Amino acid sequence: MIVKTLPPSSRSTAEDSRGNELSLIEVVPENGAETLVSKSAEPSARRKSPLSAATEPESIDYDPQKIQTHYQNRPFQVLQRILAVLRPTLSYLLGVWWDGKRGIAVKDNLRRAVQLRELLTRLGPAYIKIGQALSTRPDLVPPVCLEELTKLQDQLPAFPNEIAYQFIEEELGGTPEEIYAELSPQPIAAASLGQVYKGKLKNGEEVAVKIQRPDLRERITIDLYILRNLAGWVQKNFKRVRSDLVGILDELGDRIFEEMDYIHEGENAERFFELYGHIQDIYVPKIYWEYTNRRVLTMEWINGIKLTQSKEIKELGIDARYLIEVGVQCSLRQLLEHGFFHADPHPGNLLATLDGKLAYLDFGMMSEIKPPQRYGLIEAIVHVVNRDFDLLTEDYVKLEFLSPETDLTPIIPAFAKVFANAQGASVAELNIKSITDDLSALMYEYPFRVPPYYALIIRSLVTLEGIAIYIDPNFKVLSEAYPYVSKRLLTDPSHELRTSLQELLFKDGKFRWNRLENLLKNARNSQDYDLSLVMNQTLDFLSSQRGEFIRDRLVDEFLNGLDAVSKNVLHNFTYLLRERVGITAINEMPGATAEQQQTLEYIKRIAGILRETRGFDPAKIAPQLAEIIVNPRVHNLGQQLAGRFTQKALTRVIRQVLAGEEIK
Repeated sequence: MIVKTLPPSSRSTAEDSRGNELSLIEVVPENGAETLVSKSAEPSARRKSPLSAATEPESIDYDPQKIQTHYQNRPFQVLQRILAVLRPTLSYLLGVWWDGKRGIAVKDNLRRAVQLRELLTRLGPAYIKIGQALSTRPDLVPPVCLEELTKLQDQLPAFPNEIAYQFIEEELGGTPEEIYAELSPQPIAAASLGQVYKGKLKNGEEVAVKIQRPDLRERITIDLYILRNLAGWVQKNFKRVRSDLVGILDELGDRIFEEMDYIHEGENAERFFELYGHIQDIYVPKIYWEYTNRRVLTMEWINGIKLTQSKEIKELGIDARYLIEVGVQCSLRQLLEHGFFHADPHPGNLLATLDGKLAYLDFGMMSEIKPPQRYGLIEAIVHVVNRDFDLLTEDYVKLEFLSPETDLTPIIPAFAKVFANAQGASVAELNIKSITDDLSALMYEYPFRVPPYYALIIRSLVTLEGIAIYIDPNFKVLSEAYPYVSKRLLTDPSHELRTSLQELLFKDGKFRWNRLENLLKNARNSQDYDLSLVMNQTLDFLSSQRGEFIRDRLVDEFLNGLDAVSKNVLHNFTYLLRERVGITAINEMPGATAEQQQTLEYIKRIAGILRETRGFDPAKIAPQLAEIIVNPRVHNLGQQLAGRFTQKALTRVIRQVLAGEEIK
């Protein structure tokens, strides 16, 4: 037997705080089948299994070179699989060729797209996973096929219980009867990589037991071997193919092999909990490490309802729209803050617990975005807001969609066309799906190469938006997301986002008060927006060398505002002297210009927004301001303001009194 010995738990404190008792709730059936959901305790860290006793299992990392060596010595086995795949595939390709002869383009042929989905389902797990990956690759697949492949289902017939029970014994060191008090007589779900039973531990806790399909590794590796060699040949002989097909297949192989390792999935669940489990109303199920190994995963059974079961959710008094808002906020932190994200948030993996929380399930497919890419995505959002499509095109080079030597000239107007229908709208009003469809068509026509991380991001966001629109047709994911983006722009001290903020607030050297007003309005709606932190960071940045550009221009804007106030005061004072007191020898001073008056209005509105922002408390802000004032760098900034304002005021007096000029 191959069994993994697991280290003791490191989460005893969290468990003690919640206790070991589970509050179990009845599952809500959907079409006669139970729905997996959870009402869980916090996931435990790994505990030493009382049933384990053996050595570390053989590594199952994806190694294309070892796979190549292995199957090069088994030509008959490879040939047998090629023939099994080739027969239905050639039939499909022959139909596509005949359509082409009749003038029917592949990219517009819905019937062939449906047939492709059905073919991949028949060919087995590796092809199902490839089809799911292709559904996020607009650089490889025409839009009509993208749409159809998103519907790809991986439901397969269940394998016999006897094999599942054998795996439990081999992996956990005991028979199912020794480990579980109960196990459902039949699996409650069967997918491409494994099947799930509902069970109960000896202590009465309900669990979901996920067991891997037999011979899965061998079936998938032989398909990856064949496809990898085919991809290398296509890439070498067809210049129309711009993407690194071999690299894409290796990325897919890495991900599938990770999904086949249930220890890795359990670790993903725990990492997800550590990063996002603190978010209000987010729930992550517990992993039972003493009953988990490579091919068997035991996790907490979660009772609840799919978010798409809107009628059942409403009957329980749960606000489904609120849960989607929670999901959007969690997704933003996954994508733009920590970079570790759930890459498969389909309706079966996002469930409403019966006490109104949003539960995430199935952590087999996870991915990461590195910090430069996270910042790059926010920068791209800023350039969309600003309609700076030349800079947006450069963002796509930095994000590795386009090679540095690509001619960007024709792509800039193509981007402008994609966002043309949104010219009168704010970014918050845009629809992810419609923009993604337009971008997919653009990427298919131009030399784009979609990085794997972006493909998974789009899949994640489009799936989430689809669920949201199902619940509320007027739901705008970007509208819910923009407060978080605004908060990040205002509070993140990184050089990249400070530059993005500068680009957003200034155009041609002129400060855009309306953008600042919009940012502050949106940011105050973010759950963790901290006004005092914003003030501290803003003043710290403005008084630093990096903030020189913004500081100088803000000084000018502030002086314009003070100038407008002083002009209005002098205008009112001279008017009073002339009209009411009767001193007519004094010329009436003109008031503020229309531009200066508009600046004053913006300043008033922004002050109002700050007063209405959560966390605004004059009693707390007063000591903070006092501390800021004595800061030497801030003191120098104040001196700069005072000096320039005094100089401007004296210039006006000299011109008015000595030269007799009219002030404008």
